[in-house]
Amino acid sequence: MFEDILGWLVPGITILVIVILIFRAIGIYNRFYSLKNSSEATLGQIRVAMKKRLDMIDQLLGAVKSYAKFEKETFEKVTAMRAAVATAGPGDLNKVEAESRSLLGRLFAVAENYPNLKTSATVTSLMDSIKSIEEEIARQRYTYNNISQEFNIMMDTIPSKFIGQLTGLLKLEYLQFEEAIATPPKIDF
Repeated sequence: MFEDILGWLVPGITILVIVILIFRAIGIYNRFYSLKNSSEATLGQIRVAMKKRLDMIDQLLGAVKSYAKFEKETFEKVTAMRAAVATAGPGDLNKVEAESRSLLGRLFAVAENYPNLKTSATVTSLMDSIKSIEEEIARQRYTYNNISQEFNIMMDTIPSKFIGQLTGLLKLEYLQFEEAIATPPKIDF
């Protein structure tokens, strides 16, 4: 009788351990894809915010061009950046961020040279809107990088590393926006 119980107990425990390991692997797999989907959704929000910022820059260019002559190239850059944001990955968003900050810096420098422009209600409103969008981009970038960090830690630690490799997942790229840290754009007059 004891041998009969032992004969059932060992295979039963083995099956139970295998079932527990399978459910653990499924949980890890689901967590990877939950993080991956969250990162994609956050990148989408960053793209929307950056497009809004580029729209505001375009409007600001319209307000400023009556006071100063801007090259046609500046307008073309804004249009190109707006198109690039829609499909940009993290590395491309870093480039668009740097270019748009540079353009904002030039716009603000022009505004500084025209006192009437600084007091214009339209320009002031656009500047406030850009500041708000800058804060939104910073929040979304922080969220994205936190999600990426959690995902990447899972890709580096066992046992999730093995599941990530088996499913062909790659580490997520962080959003750097180095220029934003080094020299934030001047938004106040």
